[in-house]
Amino acid sequence: MSGFASSLLAFLVAISVLVAVHEFGHFWVARRLGIKVLRFSIGFGKPVWLRRFGADRTEFAVAALPLGGYVKMLDEREAPVVPEEAERAFNRQTLQTRSAVILAGPLFNFLFAIVAYWLMFVTGIPGLKPIVGEVTPQTTAASAGFGANDELLSVAGTATPTWDAATLELLDAALAAAKVDVVVRQPGGQQRVLHIDFSRVDNALEKGGLLHNLGMSVWRPRVPAIIDRLVEGGAAQLAGLQPGDRVVAVDGQPIPDWNAWVDYVRAHPSRPLSVELERAGDRIRLPLTPREVEQDGETIGQIGAYVRAPDEQAMPRAEVRYGPAQSVGKAFEKTWEMTTLTVRTLWGMLSGKASVENISGPISIAQYAGYSARIGLASFLKFLAIVSISLGVLNLLPIPVLDGGHLLYNLIEWLRGKPLSESAQQVGQQVGILFLLALMSIAFYNDLTRLFGA
Repeated sequence: MSGFASSLLAFLVAISVLVAVHEFGHFWVARRLGIKVLRFSIGFGKPVWLRRFGADRTEFAVAALPLGGYVKMLDEREAPVVPEEAERAFNRQTLQTRSAVILAGPLFNFLFAIVAYWLMFVTGIPGLKPIVGEVTPQTTAASAGFGANDELLSVAGTATPTWDAATLELLDAALAAAKVDVVVRQPGGQQRVLHIDFSRVDNALEKGGLLHNLGMSVWRPRVPAIIDRLVEGGAAQLAGLQPGDRVVAVDGQPIPDWNAWVDYVRAHPSRPLSVELERAGDRIRLPLTPREVEQDGETIGQIGAYVRAPDEQAMPRAEVRYGPAQSVGKAFEKTWEMTTLTVRTLWGMLSGKASVENISGPISIAQYAGYSARIGLASFLKFLAIVSISLGVLNLLPIPVLDGGHLLYNLIEWLRGKPLSESAQQVGQQVGILFLLALMSIAFYNDLTRLFGA
């Protein structure tokens, strides 16, 4: 299966599961409180599958557009209701009952995340040890004293066995603009306490990622400059390079790894190079002229060659695992941590502290879904948990058309002693739709920018 197909399939599975969980929350609570449910739909538009079940003959449907879903309940505001069923109509319920049904959808998203994290902790969460790769001079990381091959042992007093854990703690400190202590173990075994004062870091939450903005990278094994495959008609193929060739020198300068080779090529667009290769035990020289390409406003050289991927087993790995009972508490803690982090990130975007370029749309989500599914079950469960929490938080925002907007209407009704007028609610719906369209536009723009490198 191609990368695109696997990403699309993983995306559809993820969205379908999370929408089903959310809508099941509304459905289950509505049924338990005596409200008649007419339809439970995954997706919008014309149903491609529909069956009726139960005494109420509730319709269960899968519709053509799988980007959402809904639960349709008996409601006198939408269609006439026969007198003998009027007491089961949603609009006839008490304020508390209606609020419980509305709140159930986001609540089930959080419950799903708890279950997903529990499964992850029980089966084990693999990850990369937080070992620093390169540190860019004159950056926050360099000023704090980080060096290549340092291992982050803890951040703000919390143990960080993996990069995921370390990054989350650093992100939490960045959102709070706090000063944080980082305990690192240097290559020789000595431990040091380093300090990052995020109140003095202006770009921590900008586009590019937290680690990159701080000036450090994840350690990866040195990749030999061995060519894996060539672009048809590219400069490398036309010059006579072949898969399996190892670049050992260019213009008399040794090439220690693939990064050094890429840097040299990029720095010499349209300039003839003398490349020394190792091929089947022999040393040969070939002339090669990188093509001139414009990228991000910069003129660089390209030859159309891909590196042979390194052995992933060479990466330093760690695993976080707990017993079934301990995993329950850890799952609740993790869900709370990710929920508060999501809320603070959203607030950071609204207040201008975090870039809106961090918002992802369906294209990026599909790519993440496909990538996580290919890695393994734990990674895909983590992806589902994070997206489920995001859906729960998003739906609780006090925006009309979302669950939070309906809860806002209920709060106003409780304060006033009567509901808002139909006209006021319609205006609110229109404002909510405009807000969501603006948010979707930003997300799609960010997706396309990442996809095409604009």
